[in-house]
Amino acid sequence: METIDEVGRSVLGAAINVHSHLGPGLLEAAYQKCLCYELQLQGFTVDCEVALPLRYRDLCLDLSYRVDMIVNNCVLIENKCVDKIIPLHEAQLLTYLRLSGLKLGYVLNWNVSLMKNGMKRMVNNLGR
Repeated sequence: METIDEVGRSVLGAAINVHSHLGPGLLEAAYQKCLCYELQLQGFTVDCEVALPLRYRDLCLDLSYRVDMIVNNCVLIENKCVDKIIPLHEAQLLTYLRLSGLKLGYVLNWNVSLMKNGMKRMVNNLGR
């Protein structure tokens, strides 16, 4: 059984592999499908477009928030095709981590010439 950090490293390796084959300039959905496929080939469980309800006290709201990907029920992935990752993308990831109860997540920006420059790792230290 792989640790959460090992799953995270495998996600990054798979993202680099996908990006090296496809390059930048495609739609986010194309990268997401290919990354999902690559990770499944490696034996990971990948859930895409996972519904994320918003909980406030005793109130549970289904507002159609969707997490792009969850790998092995422990690593959350948000895919972007933007000029650069901005603080709003980071805040979105941290909020999704908190709402989901997961600890580790990545924003992957596929719109870069070198994938390692489009990766942002974030850890949820706040709990649920």
